[in-house]
Order: sequence, then structure tokens, then C-alpha cells
Amino acid sequence: MAKILILIGGHLCTAPRPQKEAETLANAGHEVIVRGFWFDPELVRRDHLLMANKKWQFQPILDFQPHQRLRNLSTRLRSSLSKEGFRLLGFFLPELLGYGTQMMLKVARQTCADLTIVHSEAGLWVGDQLLNDGFKIGVDFEDWFSEDLLPKDRVIRPIKHLKVLESRLARKCSYCLTTSDAMAEALIEAYQVPKPMTIYNSFPWAERSQIDHQKGDRYNLNLPSIHWFSQTIGPRRGLETLFQALPKLKTPVEIHLRGNYPDSYRQYFEPLVPTEWHHRLFIHPTVSNVELLSRIAEHDIGLALEFTDIPSRNLTVTNKLFQYIQAGLAVIATDTVGQREIFSQRPEIGRLIPSNNPSILAQALNDLLDSPDKLKAAKDAAIRAAKEQFCWEIESQKLVQAAEIALNQSGR
Repeated sequence: MAKILILIGGHLCTAPRPQKEAETLANAGHEVIVRGFWFDPELVRRDHLLMANKKWQFQPILDFQPHQRLRNLSTRLRSSLSKEGFRLLGFFLPELLGYGTQMMLKVARQTCADLTIVHSEAGLWVGDQLLNDGFKIGVDFEDWFSEDLLPKDRVIRPIKHLKVLESRLARKCSYCLTTSDAMAEALIEAYQVPKPMTIYNSFPWAERSQIDHQKGDRYNLNLPSIHWFSQTIGPRRGLETLFQALPKLKTPVEIHLRGNYPDSYRQYFEPLVPTEWHHRLFIHPTVSNVELLSRIAEHDIGLALEFTDIPSRNLTVTNKLFQYIQAGLAVIATDTVGQREIFSQRPEIGRLIPSNNPSILAQALNDLLDSPDKLKAAKDAAIRAAKEQFCWEIESQKLVQAAEIALNQSGR
């Protein structure tokens, strides 16, 4: 049995991939601890629910909840100063990559794990330092950090430093994972490194037995229902395209969106929703991980309307696509390289469409909504895909294999 440390940049409940990684490695007989950060009291409550009755542990490195603000004032100040130093003078400090980066390194050194797995931007820097110390490090490229965000948002990001860190960890870590074959090939081309192992962000087939079959979202059960979710309801997630497509729909439907919805985004989105659709568009807050699958399964069609102009988002396959499949929804997804990878294997699960095209989105929705047989066939195909191919029961075997290879390598 090995001691494995998994480092994340935030709450456990917002990190489904590290959750599954921890569960899988603990079930394989290893001692697993996940370390992250706390910011929000409601998410802390959800973290506690997730931690109950687990073979593995989660502990916050630092607690940034409002009642702890004074205690962590110096950490927040260092973060602000590092951003200003980089913006004005180009100085790089590890605090640029996230709150508590230095403390994350301290905790990792004290834990002295047989394998330390990093997931966040801050984790890249910590992993680099630990490699210098002779530790065994694993890296999971859930995102391609240096290729994330729009050009205007990248100006104040330490892109060159991120690339150096990504290149070194991709080259030195035998435990090197990513979310799609497309992402793996892009990392090879960018850094001339060994091919990372693809672990899809799928979910356990066994969790379908926990679906509660309640209707907590729906209002009119006689209407088909379209669902979209993310951590935040905000711009550039495809919702603008959806709102433009609504007047072109021929069949009455309900639209259900789930996510945090800041007032600033409400002011942006509400004028975009056609007036005649206001009574059929419903906004729901986020729910706990335990409840999410049940709420998704209420609906008929899941939307994954990602854009293609950000390389990281273009190459990955998002959690939502796999959760739609797990829940048995027909999927309408934009043709990012990552989502195309899934549809090339299971085209019958729904429709793959161009990004940011309201007319074609409306056509795809009408095609499914106007034909109950087509909609049912896509939903049935999604369930088969989740059972036979895109499930964590399959992906977890590859993850255990990657960990065993890393642990069996010579060295510290």
C-alpha cells in the first residue's frame, strides 16, 4: 500500500475528477488524502457530505471562508501584490497561480507521499519544486492551463512560466493523464513529450441506481425538457446561441438552466431571452453531487454548447457531456475537437453541430423534438454508451494502471 497525495486548487465538491481518482486509488488499496482550499460555506457543507464514509480523506490546506478573512489577510495580500508585480514589471511569483501556493508546497513536503498528483495551476509549480526534491510526481491535465481563456484575458497571465512547468511535468512524470486523445496529441506536438494517458471524465454506471425519479425541476411534464448546467451561468458558454435559437423552435418545450447566476450576468442575459419564452425558461441553483444526476435525469435533451476558439476548451471533453450520457439524455453538442472525438465513437447519442450557429442548433432541436421516436432512440443510445463504453468502471482500470507504473519506478 502506497501513500498518495492529490492536490487541488479549491473545494472537493467542485472537483469531480479528483474525487473519482481518490475513490479509485483508495479502492485499489492505497492510503489517499486530497488537499485543497475552502472559500464558500455552502460548498464546505457539500464537502463534508462527500467526505462521509470514505476510505480516503480530504483536508483543506487553508480556509478562506468569510469568517477566516483576517487570518488569511497576508495570503490574499501576497496574491494581489504578485499580480500587480507581474502586470507592471513582469515579475513571476508562485502566488500568481493561486491562493496559498507556498503553503501547498509546505503541506506536500510534510506529507512525504509515495506519489503526489497535481491538478491545478498552483499544483504545476508545486510539482516542479517537488521534482527538484526527488519526489515522485503525477500530473493530470484536466485543462491545458497555458492555452486557456481568451487572448484578452491572457495578457495578465504568466503564460511562458506555465508552458515551462507543463513541459517539464509532462516529460518527467510517468503518471501523466489528460481528458481526451485530442488533448494528448496536442501536448505531444507542443512539448515533444511521451503520450499522456487519456482518462475520460465519465461517471460510474452504478450511480444510476441512485436516481430518485422525482421531478424537482420540471413544471409541465407534458412538455419535453432541455437542460444545460455549469458551475456558473455566464457569457460564452453557448447560452447566447440557445436564446437566439428559441424563436425557431416548432415544438413547445421547457428550458432548464442550472448554475450560480450572479446579478451582473442576469443583467446581461435577461434582455437576450425572447419575451414569449420567459414563462418556459427556468433557472436553478447548483445542487450537491449526490443530487445532480437525479436532476439531470428529469430532462430529455442535454446541451454542451462549447466554443472552439479556446484551445483548452476545444480539445477537452467536458463533464457535462458524460453526465448527460450517464443520465440517459439525448445530447446536442458543438463540434469541438474533444466532443467530436466522442461522437465519432457514438454518433447515435444525439447531434453534433457547429459552434455559435443558432439556426443549426434550432434544426437539431427540432429534429429531435418533432419526432418522439428519434428522441427516444438517442436517449436509449446514450444509456448504452454509458453502460458499455463511457463509464468510470472502465476508465478507473486505466487510472490504477497508471498509478502502479509510477509507483513501481525506481527513485524516491
